[in-house]
Amino acid sequence: MPTLRLALCQVNPTVGDLAGNAGLVREWTRQAAGSGAQLVLFPELMLTGYPVEDLVFRRSFVAASRAALHRLAADLAADGHGDLPVLVGYLDADGPPQVSSDAEPGKGARNAAALLHRGEVVATYFKHHLPNYGVFDEDRYFVPGDTLTVVRVGGVDVALTICEDLWQAGGPFAAARQAGVGLVLSINGSPYELNKDDVRLPLVRRRAAEAGAAIAYVNMVGGQDELVYDGDSMIVAADGTLLARAPQFVEHLLVHDLELPAAAGTPGEAGGLSDGMRVVRGEVATIPATPPGPAADGGIIEPVADEAEVWHALVLGLRDYVDKNRFPSVVLGLSGGIDSAVAAAIAVDAVGPERVVGVSMPSQHSSEHSRTDAEDLAKRTGLDYRVEPIQPMVDTFLANMSLSGVAVENLQARVRGVILMALSNQEGHLVLTTGNKSELAVGYSTLYGDSVGGYNPVKDVWKTLVWRLAKWRNADAARRGQTPPIPENSIGKPPSAELSPGQLDSDTLPDYDVLDPILIGYVDGDLGRDGLVESGHDPAVVDKVLRMVDTAEYKRRQSAPGTKISMKAFGRDRRLPITNRWREDG
Repeated sequence: MPTLRLALCQVNPTVGDLAGNAGLVREWTRQAAGSGAQLVLFPELMLTGYPVEDLVFRRSFVAASRAALHRLAADLAADGHGDLPVLVGYLDADGPPQVSSDAEPGKGARNAAALLHRGEVVATYFKHHLPNYGVFDEDRYFVPGDTLTVVRVGGVDVALTICEDLWQAGGPFAAARQAGVGLVLSINGSPYELNKDDVRLPLVRRRAAEAGAAIAYVNMVGGQDELVYDGDSMIVAADGTLLARAPQFVEHLLVHDLELPAAAGTPGEAGGLSDGMRVVRGEVATIPATPPGPAADGGIIEPVADEAEVWHALVLGLRDYVDKNRFPSVVLGLSGGIDSAVAAAIAVDAVGPERVVGVSMPSQHSSEHSRTDAEDLAKRTGLDYRVEPIQPMVDTFLANMSLSGVAVENLQARVRGVILMALSNQEGHLVLTTGNKSELAVGYSTLYGDSVGGYNPVKDVWKTLVWRLAKWRNADAARRGQTPPIPENSIGKPPSAELSPGQLDSDTLPDYDVLDPILIGYVDGDLGRDGLVESGHDPAVVDKVLRMVDTAEYKRRQSAPGTKISMKAFGRDRRLPITNRWREDG
């Protein structure tokens, strides 16, 4: 049986950076060649980054993607890697965009993969299954392919597929079985959400059984706006055995020798129908020789605990948002509470303490422990700590306006927002807002106040999970012999906005261990009132919570982007009208 040394390049592209992404392909191909690779894989839409969203409709961008692909093929050959087949995702089109007046049926933009060899594009494949749920809008952008591309590489018939093709039965994987392939390549831009790594392996095993072939699954890593990609690339044998698995949240070269069945018959352009798809065959005439020495073993990295997984996702998502958008630093308010403490610790882990500014903005209602806890966090993490009292500014407003009650509370939050934005304008920081998902769900925030910011690292993190993350991060630091970054007092004290004397969150909201399960059922699970009550929640509490969620949509629509870590994040995942009279209580 032939053996192929595969190199799965789990890398971090940037949307729109065609030259930079092509440079990544060249650099990682060089590393793969140095490891004796005979076939190299890169993620979905590697050349353009993913998702490109409405850039798809710009014909100039599509043309630039195609030109970059052909230039990359020539550059790889010039680099001395011409005999090494390299599979790369890119944006293609065989007709005008579907939204244009000159659109042609069955033609348009394509989510494509190309096999590069000897300076040329020797095979292409167009994604067949186009996801149109959650964060995906691919029916809006792309036209589905109807052809399975099979290429003979090193005596093995290899099928090309892209991401969603793996998530649905039938189509390319059923066609791959009928085509008699020995290996299916699956290139992916699969965003992270908690426990998705537990879903992927069983899914890949099902598709291996469906295709009757081994699967090499490569996924990108890195942050793109709200999305973060965790990698988790893997190789699975035809019988479902996990052979190799990459770590999450880091770039990684997974090199593994895979013994595969020899191809039968004569390669070439043998068309036909298979499970509703045409099958087009080709061949790569030469590949690098089988490397001497022991077989390459990619190893198997075991998934980490939930809290570690989420923490790494939040750190990576923030780091890439800051760095890819070229912000020099970040600034956030430090209240001494748990949310700002966790957000600050994430920021320090993401970009380093020298690039994080934390600002304490005490008012007459701020407790002494709030000030000392904020200062303690700054000492623990080493961030740039500043104090800007807000009371003189608040008093100036009140001397000129007659305000009382909630208006005065909100005024304090808005003064703090003005200070953070002023520092951003003056010094170039990205402002981080720190409201958790529970607060965002029920509208427990001040518009243009504590909601001010360009990014929110904890936007998709329920309050109860915020506490769990804080405890995990401190325990992890202790295990490493480091200083735990989050003061125990910030973790243990009752949460409070401290905008009025003795104020606590529980004055307005149910306790978070009561609130969060209701919110998770309503927001993430789309349960209605009856379903929530049947689950054991108090009807009166359910009615109160649902009213708060439904009337806060206008606030959420104006909230900063933040890293998605759940199955349904506010923004891209959950899209509801602001003007909406439907209520679950009738």
